[in-house]
Amino acid sequence: MSRLTTEPTLLRPAAQNLGQPVRMTRQRQSVLQHLSNSPGFQSAQQIHSALAASGTPIGLATVYRSLTALSQNHEIDELKTAEGETLYRHCATQKHHHHLVCRVCGTAKEITGPSLENFLTTVAANNEFTDLEHVIEIWGTCANCRRP
Repeated sequence: MSRLTTEPTLLRPAAQNLGQPVRMTRQRQSVLQHLSNSPGFQSAQQIHSALAASGTPIGLATVYRSLTALSQNHEIDELKTAEGETLYRHCATQKHHHHLVCRVCGTAKEITGPSLENFLTTVAANNEFTDLEHVIEIWGTCANCRRP
């Protein structure tokens, strides 16, 4: 995986696709299974290469379509690096959460923070904002990558 150098922004699926069921094709299942067994965010090209290496016949365009459908169904998260590359990850929960992401290897940990959520709600209320949405990704270097 290339070095992740700066903080990403989480991409939001198109509003018209929210909540619509996604047909689970064999290819989508292969992509989802691969991401479920991977600890960090990966690009479509990395996913395609890994599936091809494991003997799964799937085209790169099909990988992209599968990732789009899975993201729109909130089964995977996607984020965009400062370099413009979109990365994908399967999360253990579909509930609201944030990530700690290693800049070096891309390993990601899901985190929740009630104190943070309460703070953001208070800040919004104090500024007369409602219908809140936010994404917080915390970037750093994991313990494995810090080791000499």
